[in-house]
Amino acid sequence: MLPTAELHVHVEGTLEPELLVRLAARNDVALPTTDVAALRARYRFTSLQSFLDIYYANLAVLRTAEDFHELAGAYLARAAAAGVRRAELFFDPQTHLRNGVPLAAVFDGLGAALAESPISADLILCFLRDLGPEAAEETLRAALPFRERFIGVGLDSAEVGFPPSLFRDVYRMAAAEGLHRVAHAGEEAGPDYVWEALDVLEVERIDHGIRAMEDGNLVRRLRAERMPLTVCPLSNVSLRAVDTLADHVLPAMLDEGLVVCVNSDDPAYFGGYVDDNYRAVARELGLDDAALRTLATNSFDACFAPPEQRERWKAELSGEAN
Repeated sequence: MLPTAELHVHVEGTLEPELLVRLAARNDVALPTTDVAALRARYRFTSLQSFLDIYYANLAVLRTAEDFHELAGAYLARAAAAGVRRAELFFDPQTHLRNGVPLAAVFDGLGAALAESPISADLILCFLRDLGPEAAEETLRAALPFRERFIGVGLDSAEVGFPPSLFRDVYRMAAAEGLHRVAHAGEEAGPDYVWEALDVLEVERIDHGIRAMEDGNLVRRLRAERMPLTVCPLSNVSLRAVDTLADHVLPAMLDEGLVVCVNSDDPAYFGGYVDDNYRAVARELGLDDAALRTLATNSFDACFAPPEQRERWKAELSGEAN
């Protein structure tokens, strides 16, 4: 597998059914079934919301620092086996706070896993856009005592009806704290959400962004500014953002010279980790080795690791071609 960075993965979305069942038993949380195959069979989605309903219900099993440690540790080991050199993991503290879990338990568990990680890894704290901007600001203020444990903020959950501009103030707060800023935009909603993420939130990366391809002026801007887009092909198919992988705009994004990279999003639910996504786009979209290396190079260019480390990973990737 090519060396790569994974920049769009929700740590909660790596909760495999086997771990879900184990944590439910540990924490006395009822599940619809404890049959792993039956749980996995439920992961057939018609929209983003149909996924989120199951996703958030499952997260009730995460109760203690040990649980978060085990969750993140399993992902990081799997990512290392997939060739990931750098992972920037999203997490959703608002979900856990609503479940009565203290922020300290979330940060302690995830932080312990990152400290033991076989790869370079950091955390990006995400705001649930459907809970609104005031809740996001409250969450950021509550997380600032743990400021040294996360490197940035993001914006996720249900997209339509919650435009990026609603979150102008909390993103300004984050910028004042020296935090990196990214946001989900252009997955369900159109190019206007991508424009807002750029102009209002002043993000450094767009998560998803596939609908940017509907606006030629936006495509030209993304190319000129070398704005990274963290695309998740298997996720887009699972959530019906595209009908089939063969319909995906990833080749067109590469043809336009966009800084696009491949990621897994919520791999426990969408049929594969980052290496599975690479294999799928190579097979279904006919991307050759050069295109795959471009995707991997873009991932390193887009990550928030120090420049010298990014260059070392890119040199390793170049060596793979020799």
